[in-house]
Amino acid sequence: MENEKREKFGSRLGFILVSAGCAVGLGNVWKFPYICGMNGGAAFILVYLGFLLLLGLPILISEFAIGRGSGKSVGSALELLSPEGTKWHHFKWFAYAGNYLLMMFYTMVAGWMMNYVKIMVSGKLTGQSLESIEGEFESMLASPGVMMFWTCVTIFLCIGVCALGLKNGVEKITKIMMILLMILMVIMAINSLFLKNSSEGVKFYLVPDFKRMGEQGIGNVMFAAMTHAFFTISVGMGSMEIFGSYLSKERKLTGEAINVVTLDTLIALTAGIIIIPACFAYNVSPDAGPSLLFITLPNVFNHMPAGQIWGIMFFVFMSFAALSTVIAVFENIIAMSMDIFDWNRKKSLIVNLIGITVLSAPAVLGYNILSDIKPIGEGSTIMDLEDFIVSYNILPLGSLLYILFCTSENGWGFENFLKETDTGTGVSFPRIIKNYMKYVLPAVILVIYFKGYYDMFSPCGTATLTVWMMFALILASFIIWLAVGKPRKNKG
Repeated sequence: MENEKREKFGSRLGFILVSAGCAVGLGNVWKFPYICGMNGGAAFILVYLGFLLLLGLPILISEFAIGRGSGKSVGSALELLSPEGTKWHHFKWFAYAGNYLLMMFYTMVAGWMMNYVKIMVSGKLTGQSLESIEGEFESMLASPGVMMFWTCVTIFLCIGVCALGLKNGVEKITKIMMILLMILMVIMAINSLFLKNSSEGVKFYLVPDFKRMGEQGIGNVMFAAMTHAFFTISVGMGSMEIFGSYLSKERKLTGEAINVVTLDTLIALTAGIIIIPACFAYNVSPDAGPSLLFITLPNVFNHMPAGQIWGIMFFVFMSFAALSTVIAVFENIIAMSMDIFDWNRKKSLIVNLIGITVLSAPAVLGYNILSDIKPIGEGSTIMDLEDFIVSYNILPLGSLLYILFCTSENGWGFENFLKETDTGTGVSFPRIIKNYMKYVLPAVILVIYFKGYYDMFSPCGTATLTVWMMFALILASFIIWLAVGKPRKNKG
């Protein structure tokens, strides 16, 4: 398929909403508000925004530039843009595996959201005790049939959207979901702000508290902000790169990336306004993680006037947030399959529908039939292993590779990157940060990568930690090896 025949987004708004839909994930809801409140409220937000500009934005721009410069998915983009004889193209298999691994458990979690829409509509949790609400969630996890059903519903729905094409499917449906998502969030945020005793939650969440920041430790706060800024916009495995490949040359990429990051951040902040004041209003601890969504918040809704309606709205919003990500990643998988294997779109849709459905089963069974399998330590599940491979390996190492590719003389090179980024009208990319991108940013990414391994395995003892840190070093060395090739040749 030639680049000029490649589908393009129908509108600038469509590109921004689809890209933001990919970035807006469950972490925006079940993690960001909690870590924000715990680490100093607005004081943490300022640090987070700084790291978002320093870390997330340059990597996002790099992905968009590679996509638009090649007109292809990451399945063939690196090979197309790199000098002959270099090894960059090998990364396509990392990206392909990463997208698949993410969908092998994220489709299941998206299914949880839709199942809870049904549960809230039925009124099953209305008036129930905290123990009963917790029991309902545990019952769902223990039922492979229920979980597999909703996982399949997610997969078939999202593949169906992709089957309609970029404009009529991915763009059109995601735009509708994202607009409805934002309307729902505004309504729920206003409701939370007007709840009795919600002011303490607002204070905890949005008022700068440098004393609380100091109690957490400045280093810990900085690292928490750095890590979340790095992971929040889904960079590292080509999920954003594919949307760059569908983008016209009318506008410079820096401004477009800023719009995507801004929208993602506003949604994350609004999620906190929905959750934190509501929890404080009813004296409930705003925990992080799945328990917040499926146990804590249903308990909160039970205390609210018209709580069932608010519960339905919340899980519809969460379903939209999850499904927009699944659709985006599915589109990337489908496009990569077409580029790598030279399939047409129909064949790619059918093969990946079957593949993702079959490979999602281990995560589902990991909570029940295969619950005795604890792949990365006591209490872990198969989903935790899949998440570990994606979040702790594919995303940081993929981001490292994209930055090296865009700045290395034996990669695409900074001048080519800059030329593509600054094509069109709008905000120009600051040339002055070339050395920052080339040397400082890769070093920061490696620090995040190794610190993630340290935090994960240091409780397991020195011997286990040493083994895993050596494994991390080997993987990082391999990614850097991919960046080593013949001296750069002039590329037409």
